[in-house]
Amino acid sequence: MATKNALVVGASRGLGLGLTTRLLERGWRVTATSRHAGGDLEALATQWDGALTVETVDTNDAASVDVLHKRLSDKVFDLIFVNAGITHDRWETVADVSTETFDRVMVTNALSPMRFVERFRDLVPATGTIGVMSSGQGSITNNTRVTGWEIYRASKSALNQLMRSFAARTSDDPRTLLLMAPGWVKTDLGGSDAALTVDESTRGVADVLEAQAGAGGLQFLDYRGQTVPW
Repeated sequence: MATKNALVVGASRGLGLGLTTRLLERGWRVTATSRHAGGDLEALATQWDGALTVETVDTNDAASVDVLHKRLSDKVFDLIFVNAGITHDRWETVADVSTETFDRVMVTNALSPMRFVERFRDLVPATGTIGVMSSGQGSITNNTRVTGWEIYRASKSALNQLMRSFAARTSDDPRTLLLMAPGWVKTDLGGSDAALTVDESTRGVADVLEAQAGAGGLQFLDYRGQTVPW
């Protein structure tokens, strides 16, 4: 069986680093990105003897994204997965969040991932998958009780909407599109009280990504493969 190739964007720590590790364990060759050189991702590359290539990119910087695209323009990726997520003070609402914070969260969590998808879609074959890390908190249907993270929720809902617009605009494209909800995970964002470890969540995410290969169309799924209400 031919080796599968993945590009994981935002892999310096947490879920991105975890997913990169899970794919390597399953025999994938992975190109993984971070904003800065060094750190845990570079350390992981030394363990995998050429199976992991590390690149740097700032997805909020269009010029940086263009430079990476030029470096990788001769590659074909069975999977491109964009992981992005920053947050804010949990109890900030639109009544008190600063415009600067609102802009930063929206650009990082919604606009930049989709711009990356638009720029790199030509490197994914018709049988390939384009995935983006969303969140169950991006579900409008499930937003019925006060749990905080109002601006973060809005940014993930915006990401979902932009991905759905992309799918509608490219409805004749056979590639598989996935919005993934990783669950409540023990990361810097999820906190120590979260229900899942990074290993548990990313093992499930990797299972879903592999199971959905070739399915086509857009789905919003969680780490167990269950549909998340929009």
